[in-house]
Amino acid sequence: MSDSQDFQHEASFERGEVSGNLRLGKLEMMYEELFAEVIEDGIITQEERNQLDKMADSLGLDKARLRRLEQALQAAYEARHQVVIKEMYESEEDKEGPRASLQPLEPVTDQRSMALQRRISFLEKRIAELEQDLEEARSHISVEVDLSDVAPAAKAVPEDDPIELQRNLRHDPRDEGSLHALYRVYERAKDTDRQWCIAQALVYLNAANEHERQVFTQHRETALIRPKAAVSPDAWSKLLLHPDEEPLVGEIFAVVTPAVLIGRLSAMRRDKQLPRLDPARKQDPATATIQAVRCFAWAAALLGMNAPPLYADPEFEGTVDFVPAMPPAARIGQKALSGRSGAELAFLAGKHLTTHREQEFMRALIPNVADLEDIFLAALSIGNPGIPLNERAKQMVVPIAKAIEPILEPIAIDRLRGHFLRFVEEGGRTNLQRWAAAVDKTAGRTGLLLSNDLRAAHGIFELEDKAHVTEKMDDLLSFVTSDRYAKLRKQIGIAVS
Repeated sequence: MSDSQDFQHEASFERGEVSGNLRLGKLEMMYEELFAEVIEDGIITQEERNQLDKMADSLGLDKARLRRLEQALQAAYEARHQVVIKEMYESEEDKEGPRASLQPLEPVTDQRSMALQRRISFLEKRIAELEQDLEEARSHISVEVDLSDVAPAAKAVPEDDPIELQRNLRHDPRDEGSLHALYRVYERAKDTDRQWCIAQALVYLNAANEHERQVFTQHRETALIRPKAAVSPDAWSKLLLHPDEEPLVGEIFAVVTPAVLIGRLSAMRRDKQLPRLDPARKQDPATATIQAVRCFAWAAALLGMNAPPLYADPEFEGTVDFVPAMPPAARIGQKALSGRSGAELAFLAGKHLTTHREQEFMRALIPNVADLEDIFLAALSIGNPGIPLNERAKQMVVPIAKAIEPILEPIAIDRLRGHFLRFVEEGGRTNLQRWAAAVDKTAGRTGLLLSNDLRAAHGIFELEDKAHVTEKMDDLLSFVTSDRYAKLRKQIGIAVS
């Protein structure tokens, strides 16, 4: 990497409001970790209860809220381990500091009940198989058809109509004829930035003529972008978000994400699956000499965020790994620590930081779409307990809702009520498979905005997911030729003039 790839901002750079990160309560995070250790053996002794109360006092925490947190963690434990938690008191005075013990459900012995259990076990196994088949089918079959952007084959696209040309490119981002025609439109309009963006797409596709290649080379920055302002929350939602990423879905997930994260960490800790991060590898972006680390701090400022805790781990073979923790962290691996250009690092940072935003965070925390659906329904059921659910959905969703709701503040539950009403007003339907895919595309678009380089994006996609490079690059080609991208470049001050 050349010395010009220095991750610095202009002196006049406006950082703007830091608003993108997931918001967590620091003291409750500490208490959750201690409580998870206490409950690990299935018993809360009087001594451990005293220890919890002492910690709550020393941290100045609301005991009533902590009891709700404990109830949520216990509900998650019950659902996962099929046990019932019973509160036991030695005397009336002990009720302020109860001892809890976990008692396994009593095994059945009569033949009829045993036969029913065998039948339930068989049906549960069959359901799991069918869910797996359904998930596989969803990944290969599109259940929605939208032909609104398809132009009639017999109708020629006007050379001077940018709207029609852009519609053509949304349908086929690699349509060289439409790209050349759109380039000429912006050339006549003397829109140098739009002209350069189209030229970059043509150069990437190896379809640029001599003049187009010359314009691309003339205005191409060899150094990283130096915006005058950070991406505002309004620009993020209106210009950077992929059109298929329904904002309301992200807002609903954002309300319950902290509670889901606490439950997820508690379960992972008990199952000995919690990733261990070496404190010695934690980096301070302000003093770090590692370019990838400096890049994350630079990128976070441009996106109106704080960088997550960063760990440089040369033993990790990947690029960047999302690590569930309190707070969530990023582990930078060997493929990012060496051999990457500044543009590639910028793309990586922008793409990864998207998953640390509160509206997109659930996509990284719960990658399985079926699990996302259960959490989404649980959130809606908290907003409206009377929501109709079939019996199977109730079995999956109710325990999740019971684990989430005690952690939520009254204002958060009010927000869910409002979101539920909006959801119904907007049709009461969503497609979480499409939403999850759209979050991934938003992440790619964020990376492209920071890297300003389609070839850098291609290189990172090849490192991480070679099988889907063409599909992912098609979305970036569509984005780079769009009005949204042009407006975003002007707003943050990187448009070519």
